[in-house]
Amino acid sequence: MITGIGMVTPIGTGWQDTWRNALAGTSGAARISSFDASNMGVQIACEIDDFNPEQFMDRRAARRMDRFSQVAVAAARLALDDAAIDPTGPLGERTGAFIGSGIGGLATFVEQISLSLERGSDRVSPLFIPMMIPNMAAAQVSMQLGLRGPVLCTVSACSSGNHAIGEAADAIRLGRAEVMLAGGTECSVTEIGIAAFAAMRALSTRNDDPATASRPFDSDRDGFVMGEAGAVLVLEDRAHAE
Repeated sequence: MITGIGMVTPIGTGWQDTWRNALAGTSGAARISSFDASNMGVQIACEIDDFNPEQFMDRRAARRMDRFSQVAVAAARLALDDAAIDPTGPLGERTGAFIGSGIGGLATFVEQISLSLERGSDRVSPLFIPMMIPNMAAAQVSMQLGLRGPVLCTVSACSSGNHAIGEAADAIRLGRAEVMLAGGTECSVTEIGIAAFAAMRALSTRNDDPATASRPFDSDRDGFVMGEAGAVLVLEDRAHAE
């Protein structure tokens, strides 16, 4: 059973705000603000503009995570709240987290590679790998919420989040857990990320009209709009939910 939903998206924090804005036709697409894209062929993306990780974790923890993990932890906390499950309660060994990500900590990867090239390899952070690898979203959700059940990252491109939900449902069905946090997270709106997908001719170049750029079923479609977001479901077996 799905008993809770948590979302951090370009059009809302929490599923209620996101759903309300989606029904109103609000677009999350706009000119890129996180870096100067004025000389790029693609200058638009769906960014989360008002996300403050310290609303969901302490500052030290936030600094040890890439943005994709921060967003996942925030979505997980919102999902537990929506399910009326106390994250400080006895979640323990029968609760796990399966969180998918197609790319992982691309921003951290770019930052640390640049640091190495500019200042030498001995300046690379010891947190480079723990912040960058895709499985850290699931790991951080588990650590931040005190979960001791199964933890897994699915990496299957755009299907990563859906696969995580399916695998989590199977974990409950097979008796490996009673409660699972499952979903996906991605925050790869970086200069190299945009450039790479643009080089594939995969992105829309509707820079003059971002709000209508994402139009997958339109005869005038010209590509997708890269975005960042995290969404987590709380899955429970029926007995536990009741």
